[in-house]
Amino acid sequence: MKAGISRAIALLTLLSFASASASGQGAPAERTIPRLEKRGETTQLIVDGKPFLVLGGELLNSSGSSVAYMKPVWPRLAAMNLNTVLVPVSWELIEPQESKWDFEVVDGLIRDARQHQLRLILLWFGSWKNTYSSYTPAWVKKDVERFPRVQLHDGRGTERLSPFHAANWEADARAFAALMRHLKQVDGDMRTVIMMQVENEVGVIPESRDHSTIAGSRFAGPVAPELLNYLSRNRASLVPELRGAWEAAGARAAGTWEEVFGKQPLTDDLFMAWHFAAYVQRVAAAGKREYPLPMFVNAALIRPNYQPGQYNSGGPLPHSMDLWRAAAPAIDFVTPDIYFENFADWCRLYQRLGNPLFIPEARAGAAAAANVLYAVGAHAAIGFSPFAIDEEGAAGSSERRTADENRELLAASYGVLSRLAPLVLEKQASGDIAATLLEGEAQRSARVSLGGYTMTMTRAAAAAPNASAERAAALFVRTGEDEFLVAGSGRANISFAPNSPGLPIAGIASIDEERLVDGHWVRLRRLNGDENGQGQVLRLNPSGATPGTAYRVRLYRYR
Repeated sequence: MKAGISRAIALLTLLSFASASASGQGAPAERTIPRLEKRGETTQLIVDGKPFLVLGGELLNSSGSSVAYMKPVWPRLAAMNLNTVLVPVSWELIEPQESKWDFEVVDGLIRDARQHQLRLILLWFGSWKNTYSSYTPAWVKKDVERFPRVQLHDGRGTERLSPFHAANWEADARAFAALMRHLKQVDGDMRTVIMMQVENEVGVIPESRDHSTIAGSRFAGPVAPELLNYLSRNRASLVPELRGAWEAAGARAAGTWEEVFGKQPLTDDLFMAWHFAAYVQRVAAAGKREYPLPMFVNAALIRPNYQPGQYNSGGPLPHSMDLWRAAAPAIDFVTPDIYFENFADWCRLYQRLGNPLFIPEARAGAAAAANVLYAVGAHAAIGFSPFAIDEEGAAGSSERRTADENRELLAASYGVLSRLAPLVLEKQASGDIAATLLEGEAQRSARVSLGGYTMTMTRAAAAAPNASAERAAALFVRTGEDEFLVAGSGRANISFAPNSPGLPIAGIASIDEERLVDGHWVRLRRLNGDENGQGQVLRLNPSGATPGTAYRVRLYRYR
């Protein structure tokens, strides 16, 4: 009885927020569901009628299961300059008994996020979380006859729901639809929740595919005509890995999976990708019919030289993006969880096929402060989100700084991006933005061109032991003729050279440290002399620099 009263109070609280929004109290004039919109050459997230840059952080898997646990966490997140928190919502908590719904925790998370002026992206931990079905309700877990599992080649079952059985996706889709229906009821006017992730890091492991009887029959049967038609219609634009496998097998218009893609481990992966995507499509479509928020799926990435089964075979990986696009049109884009060093390469791979870049999970620590600037500037990312943002002492084993120092670095990057966001989003659409990234000790320089100039970033002299290996990034926004705003993380030097007709040498007319205060840019220091290499370079984060500062650089040309 007490739990029922508590849920009723939570619902009334949320409805009061919605009522206030509907009556115009503190609500934007334009009330639209968050959506994706093509602006210029990029796709952006539109919230409350305006482009929105996600400066996010993902909670540890179980943190969001308790409203009480989260109470002291919210202020810490807000203090880090986040504007969005990625929160798992598990199937087992909202449907503890079949068709009996409990949204008390969801309502509490939405209410408390609003109180701290934070948006939410909810991660649906339904049938799968990192290949496992550990977040399904107990009534699903215990009934293996009704809800069949993925099987190994020797017939043993696994802790994974099989994507080949209608009972599995039907139950998941009902639960996800119920969640989306509830979100529309309690949050449709306030739009605290701005996107949804459907499932989490799907795939099979440690074998490359499901070996159950039905899976074996499908594998030996014909490839779906819808996929073959897609391959034929889009042959010229297919990702190279998929096109190469199909053409190497003869670019057939019919046949079994091994006939169409060859007898190789990759074929198992593509087979699973098609069926996982079809399953996720049914779940996502059921949810979108209730409340059509933007929806995405995320991928656990591949280490070099790994084969299917050594990684999550069947997930939305770069080589299978076409299959996910063909089988799951209700999914708006696919995303990478980037924990590896080659951050720039993964960003590039996930921008193929016009896929907008969003990074829902990434390695935390000092690297995140640089990576977010690069993703936003070089790849027009919708947003960025380090994992375990709420973990005390989360520094990452390879970091050389303390956890507090790492949080301060990320907060500085988020702080300057939050102030620059309207300008950054405008320049993403116009193309007047770029970024560079130094990822490892072996990479000594990086260059990029923008607005008639080439910017070359090189590592600064090490200020501390091993500092030369630390990650550095710079984001460049063109603000006028021969003028740029620059934001950076890490220590580096940036030189400028003309790349357009005219006088051959670039000089620095001035460099000002600036901060945006109450909508106006305020100058801090005019950097000259030792601070700009006697007019030769912009030094990122020089001695005495205020964290989160932008640099306004004005150039001129001479011979």
